[in-house]
Amino acid sequence: MSLEFSYRHLYYFWVVAKEGGMARAAERLGMAVQTVSAQVHELEKSLGCALLKPAGRGLALTEAGQAAFRQAEQIFQLGDQLPDVVRSTASAPGVRLAVGISDSLPKLVVHRLLGSVLGTPQLRLLCHEGRVEELLAELALHRLDVVLTDRAPSPNPNLKVYSHALGASPVGWFGVPALAEQAARLPGGFPKVLADLPVLLPTQHATLRLRLDAWFERQGVRPRVVGEIQDSALMATFGGEGLGVFPAALWVGEQLSQRYGVQLIGPCNGVEDPFYAVGTEKKVMHPLVQRLLPRP
Repeated sequence: MSLEFSYRHLYYFWVVAKEGGMARAAERLGMAVQTVSAQVHELEKSLGCALLKPAGRGLALTEAGQAAFRQAEQIFQLGDQLPDVVRSTASAPGVRLAVGISDSLPKLVVHRLLGSVLGTPQLRLLCHEGRVEELLAELALHRLDVVLTDRAPSPNPNLKVYSHALGASPVGWFGVPALAEQAARLPGGFPKVLADLPVLLPTQHATLRLRLDAWFERQGVRPRVVGEIQDSALMATFGGEGLGVFPAALWVGEQLSQRYGVQLIGPCNGVEDPFYAVGTEKKVMHPLVQRLLPRP
């Protein structure tokens, strides 16, 4: 961490930016206007650029000032959370791991991916589900320790993250025994029978859907889609009720059979569901995140 500037000076600048002027900032801080102005000037001097400029009878942020304000906002928001985090940790000792889970990630796979840390004594596991973009924003603010997703994030110069592949599971088609029997009786064999069976698919935002659409095109099959479902657990539930056959990672095929009463109808050859752990670029990594990652 660079100590070429004072965080106290940064704090005064942040207050000036939030209050919209030196006078209001000085009133909030209980200081003289000249003192606040001098502190902000010291910050500008250490950074080598102007952060504020005259605007009418007040002040406005320069482009550099806007960038500094965004960083200061994150820094002091985290500072505001510090007392609560420390008190919470002190009152409930243990190992805390905050995990972001992509909403397109199969929940049974999540359990498998976290398997290496679930037996940690006094583990306090916090799981937050959402879209990848939202979770990466939380990761950047250090509100999450790691994000589990089915796609590596696109390069972003404003967000330094590392992405580690956790493996990839082959995909297969599952359905209740009645649909499996129907598939066996239909002419043409698998996967041609998917044109005559009711099919459930992930919604378009899921990366697996793109691979499935390409697979259908390669097979020359036009599936009879009866449902498009975002949540994989809900899709398995509907599939277990016989609404249609559905794709799922073969990694969790046994659990699917036990929980939903479905069976494997056929493999989705050439299609895999990859999984990634994404974290911020740090020299010191959370020890449980290290345990999640495959050994080199």
